[in-house]
Amino acid sequence: MPVKNRIAELQGEVVEWRHDFHRHPELLFEVHRTAARVAELLRSFGCDEVVEGIGRTGVVGVIKGTKSDSNMVVGLRADMDALPIEEATGVEYASLTPGMMHACGHDGHTAMLLGAAKYLCETRNFNGTAVMIFQPAEEGGGGGLEMCRDGLMDRFGIQEVYAMHNAPGLPVGHFAITSGPMLASSDEFEIVVTGKGGHAAEPHRAVDTTLVAAHVIIALQSIVSRNVDPLKRVVLTVGTFDTDSSASNVIAHEVRMLGTVRTLDPEYRELAEKRVFEIAEGTAKALGAHADVKWTPGYPVTVNTEQETQYAVEIARTISDHVDDNMSPIMPAEDFSYMLEERPGAYISIGNGDSAACHHPAFNFNDDAIPYGSSWYSSMVELRMPNDS
Repeated sequence: MPVKNRIAELQGEVVEWRHDFHRHPELLFEVHRTAARVAELLRSFGCDEVVEGIGRTGVVGVIKGTKSDSNMVVGLRADMDALPIEEATGVEYASLTPGMMHACGHDGHTAMLLGAAKYLCETRNFNGTAVMIFQPAEEGGGGGLEMCRDGLMDRFGIQEVYAMHNAPGLPVGHFAITSGPMLASSDEFEIVVTGKGGHAAEPHRAVDTTLVAAHVIIALQSIVSRNVDPLKRVVLTVGTFDTDSSASNVIAHEVRMLGTVRTLDPEYRELAEKRVFEIAEGTAKALGAHADVKWTPGYPVTVNTEQETQYAVEIARTISDHVDDNMSPIMPAEDFSYMLEERPGAYISIGNGDSAACHHPAFNFNDDAIPYGSSWYSSMVELRMPNDS
């Protein structure tokens, strides 16, 4: 099934925008160049309103249809930030900033939404208002939350909101989505175990924090294996383990661990937090040490609402014969979840082909996906707000 002819014609221009963003990656809220370029392009397309500085460095473009008597407003979101990774793609438009790259395809998401914006400004064949949302700080900064706190939904009257993310391994031209939980929540914890340092030859005179911390790590895995319904999904990972000693003959006085918990169920999110505290503190105490636990809430579960998921599926099927509407949820997190907590909507995956995984130094967004993504974004507007005339 076809992509839109005009969007296919725009592909070369959209690719140029994408490559420019790729050369100039920016992190978190410091997306000043990217946001300025997005705003400049939106104004050049003829958006009815372009607002900068929403959620610190977010950009919003408003496009009104030829008719607006329906009073309906649909929001479309793309993320703009990159990652602190040294690029290893070897492409001619590789990052010019050492230690930064677009390793998750946000350059592609931004470019696809810009392509849709240009098309919609040219055609305006819809009855209502389209709000194009360009968000900073998806990669851990909570830019989606900051835009919502800045009044995004109420200020622009958004009634439904949709987003898209590329999927390595899914063929180009394919879409995948599911109703309900689609991506996990993500919380972080820090555990500092304090014992009594000493000489490795005299462990009886010390409280071995390395041993205590090792027991804590093993015990934490019982949360998934023994506290969670086997048919549910929870992932707990201790990612770092640092002692205050670098010598082989020293028993460390302190060990610091950092970890993450991901789940698709809010009830298990609360349970995991409770059990991390109980297990770390209890295990340390039983072995003569002390554990201090710090819990940092992260992104909520990304939950697609049922009716809006069906809209997203129906529109994807006008573009592609390959739409999986029952994909398995995945455990990465996404701060589009904050927008879905405020408005009904859906988050869909679009195929990136046989590429490296997201967050890998060799990852690169597939430009062949652009016509499909821009067509889906623009069709969400035209088919959710049809111009009956």
